[in-house]
This record gives sequence, structure tokens and C-alpha cells, in this order.
Amino acid sequence: METVKRRRKLFLEGPIARALVTLAIPIVLGNVLQAGYQLTDAFWVGRLGASAVAAVSVSFPVTFLVIAMGSGLAIAGATLAAQYMGAGRQDMVDHVTAQTMVVVAISSVVLGALGYGLSPHLLTLLGVASDVYAGALGFMRVSFVGIIFVFMHAMFQALMRAIGHTKLPLYIVSGTVVLNFILDPLFIFGWGLTPGLGVMEAALATLVTQALAALIGMGIFLRGRHGIRLRWHALVPDPPYIRRAFLLGFPASVELSTRGLGLIVMSFLVASFGTLTLAAYGVGSTILQVVTIPAMGLSMAVSTLVGQNIGAGNVARASRIALLGTLYGFGVLSLAGIVAYIFAPLFVAFFIPHDRDVIAEGASCIRIMCLAWGGIGIQLCIVSVFRASGNMLIAMVIALVSQWMIQFPMAYVLSEHTSLQAHGLWWSFPVTNIAVAIVSLCWFARGSWKTGSLTENDRQIARVADEAIVEDGIR
Repeated sequence: METVKRRRKLFLEGPIARALVTLAIPIVLGNVLQAGYQLTDAFWVGRLGASAVAAVSVSFPVTFLVIAMGSGLAIAGATLAAQYMGAGRQDMVDHVTAQTMVVVAISSVVLGALGYGLSPHLLTLLGVASDVYAGALGFMRVSFVGIIFVFMHAMFQALMRAIGHTKLPLYIVSGTVVLNFILDPLFIFGWGLTPGLGVMEAALATLVTQALAALIGMGIFLRGRHGIRLRWHALVPDPPYIRRAFLLGFPASVELSTRGLGLIVMSFLVASFGTLTLAAYGVGSTILQVVTIPAMGLSMAVSTLVGQNIGAGNVARASRIALLGTLYGFGVLSLAGIVAYIFAPLFVAFFIPHDRDVIAEGASCIRIMCLAWGGIGIQLCIVSVFRASGNMLIAMVIALVSQWMIQFPMAYVLSEHTSLQAHGLWWSFPVTNIAVAIVSLCWFARGSWKTGSLTENDRQIARVADEAIVEDGIR
């Protein structure tokens, strides 16, 4: 408990830079390790051949989209938990945790069941080849069965970040990634007299490790030694809270789903230019995902600090946190852009060492995309401020505008109706990043997010109750 008090004092009163770094570093490391799940699956599945790789590749965007649809509820719970933690309402932090667990469990069962039943139709709709279909169906269905554990683990991580406890999730992710790397080859290729079942077992190995992580997280909540205590009686559904969580989380789900759909749409545009362009985009997008990991970690740290300070009524400090975090995000990704511009051919050659054409096209892709990576750092941090203040609708609108009104139309026009051709696809990235960064900053400068306290009424109720107790004691 002393550690919780010390951490809360740092977040609400201590040096902002120190608070940001304290939160961000474990989150960044956790995100890097989280990517290890995909890398591990890709490493072992690649040993099964092209059809197995294709089965995983075609399944991932669909399962990612479904996960994004349900992730808004975890974001809503984390936002409320952070603000209540800042307001000093431990009782409400515990209540939010319990109710978030209920709504996440219900939504994951519903989405998982729908996904499981619709998997054959989705694969048919995607036009999956016959040699890929069986593996893709098995992988997708196992993924949907395990989606409840993915949701529960994501909820645990989000809530622990919300109260500022970022090291414990890092330890859990570290262990499960190592376990996944061990289980993958055993499940895929078999062990002793136990036969392997191929690509489906890659999903099963991930299911086992995610289930273990989720159960450990629930055990930590039940023990109540790390800032959140989960009590069984609190799991009784609270309809007013559930309604509030859905209203708050729905825009966040739309935002994340939009980004998931964006991956699919951009892949279609790129694929129309042939294998060379698709390979270049594959390497470029992989490098972009790696580069954004530190910015994502920083934005999550900003979200936690802003949420807690808004809950505590420290709006001026929340504004300073937002500005400093945004400056850091811009600086880190701008520096990454400079490095990527200089060493672009080497980065591409690391993935595809013997194809000069792909190296040349991939280097062009990276050198154009990286010109405005600093804008991504700005956007991520500003959007995290909107989420932390409860303004999920603004974050959703920014995502919709950036992809469906700016990037996709621009990518299509520049690539199909100008001499840039495939390079027009690459130029859509820096133009979009600059435009969205400007829009985000202007919206932030309006200051409407400063009125986004979700705990104001609760603080007033608590203050009135305290005053009544004092008066009764005096009488």
C-alpha cells in the first residue's frame, strides 16, 4: 500500500518527466515482448510452408478486427479507473475493475461465438485458396475460442496501466512469450508419440499462454496487493455502469476497428501494383510498426497521467503532461525517421537480402514514409489525452478522418491518376501524418478536453458525505 501511495504522489505532484519515463519504459518493453507472439508464430509456422503462412496471414486481419471491436470496453474501464485513482476513490477503482471484467467477459463470449460460427463464410468471402482453407479455418476458429482470454489479459494490462502499475504486466508478458516460443514447436510439429496438428496448433499454443496470463491477472486482482482488489460480490452486473461503459467504449471500439479495416484496405490498394510493390510495403509497414512501439508506450503513459490528474482536479498539470509527452513523441519519432532515411536500404536488406529490386523499392517506400513520422508521435499522444479525459468521440473522429477522408482517397488519386504511380501510395503517409497532427493540435488547443472529468459528480458526492460526517460528529 505504501508503494501505491508513493506512486500516486509521483504521478500527481512529482516531476512530470520522471513520471512519464517511469510509466513509459515498462510499457514499451511490454509492447515489444507482445509483438513476440506474432514473431514466434511467424517463425515456426514459416517452417510449414507457404500455405501455412498464408493461412495465418489471412486469419490475422479478421481476428484483429474482432478484437478491436471489443477493446473499447477495456479502454473505457481504464479511463474511469485512472480518473477514480486520481480522485482518491479506491472503492470506485475496485468497482470499475469488477464491472469491466463482467462486460468484457460477456462481449468476448458473444464476439467469439459469432466469429467461430461465421469463420467458414468469412474465408469464402475473402476468396481463400483451397490449399489454404483448412489451415486458415482451424487457426481462425481456435483464435475465436481463445478470444475471451485475449480480452481478459488486455483488460488486466489496461487497468494496471490506469493505476500506474506497469512492471507487473511486463513480468507476466515476459514469461508467457517465452512459454509460447517453447510450446509452438511442440504443438505444431508434435512431441514423441503425440502428433503435431500444424498451423492450428500455433493458435492453440497462443491460447494456452494467453489463458495462463489472464488467470494470473485475475489472481492478482483477487489478492488485492497491487492497487486493485476484486471481490466476488462486486461481479454482480451493475446496469447503470454497464450502460456508461458501453457509451464510453463504443467510439473507442469504432476507432480501433477503423484502424483494423485500414490495414485491409491499404493492402488491397498496394496489391494492385504487383508483387514488388507489395513486398516493399510489407517491409515498410513492418518497420513502421516497430518504430511506433516507443511512441505507443509513451502515449499510454500520457493517458495514465492525464487521466489521474484530471480525476484529481489538476487540469493545469494534465495540460503540461500532454504538451511534454507530445514533444517527446515528436522528438523520438523524428529521430527514428532520420535514422530510417539514412539506413533504409540496410533495413530492407535485413528482411529480403538477395532481391535488389525489392531493396530499392522498399528503401524508397521507407524514405518517403519516414519524412513525417514525428506527426505520428504528435497524433498518438494527443489522441491519448482525449481518451484519458473521456472524449472518445474526438479520438474516433480523428481516426475516421485520417484514414477514410485523407489517406485512402489520397493514396488512390496519387497512385492511379498521377505519374507517381506506386510512389503515390507512399506519399499518402507523410501528407496524412502532417495533416492529422495539425488537426489534433488544433482540437487540443480548443481546450474542450479539459472539461472531460468523469468523476466530478462522484467527488462532489464524496465531499458532501464527508462534510455531513464532520457535522454529525460536531453535533
